[in-house]
Amino acid sequence: MADPAYIVNGVLTDGEAWVGIATTTLGAGATSVTFTSTDDGQVGDWSQYMDLVLITYTRTNYADTSDNIRTAPNGDTTSTNFVSERLYGTAGAATAQNWSFSSYGIAKLLSPAANSPSNVFAAHVVDLFDINSGKYKSSLLKGAIEGWEADGDSGDGRVDLHGTTWISQAPITSLVWEPSNGTEIVAGSMFSLFGVLPRMVA
Repeated sequence: MADPAYIVNGVLTDGEAWVGIATTTLGAGATSVTFTSTDDGQVGDWSQYMDLVLITYTRTNYADTSDNIRTAPNGDTTSTNFVSERLYGTAGAATAQNWSFSSYGIAKLLSPAANSPSNVFAAHVVDLFDINSGKYKSSLLKGAIEGWEADGDSGDGRVDLHGTTWISQAPITSLVWEPSNGTEIVAGSMFSLFGVLPRMVA
């Protein structure tokens, strides 16, 4: 089979290529999920990437219809280190909110919980920008759930758009996810992490 157009003589030539770093699908409930840079110059070494992109499908065991899963960069759970703006829509209405300080870390994954229909999971895409710079770190979250209330009605949908800043100049070298209220992220939840390379060509 011929190489695709973006590979020339075995060399990747496209710009801003995504590279798969790690993925896990939980076979059993887990109190937390952690991804950590390998710092070895290989694919898993985050120091080579400009940005990270996280794609998730999540649910927790909390005894309610929903729960939040906190995303802690470098294990940081200090709420005063995070500020966030969010816009969300549900039942045909839109709401904007400011969080001066956020206990949800750099991304809040609103997820169905134990009292939601059993096969409903939330979907999220989170961009983490300029992760190795000396700047404060920023993220942009896009999320959606449909039919997550107890009756599973299609009118229960919600979409989220969040922008968050982590008040830290440290490079992001690990990400930890844990539920805010439940004790576990349930089986079937999936976390996939991609690195975005600098442009390969001028």
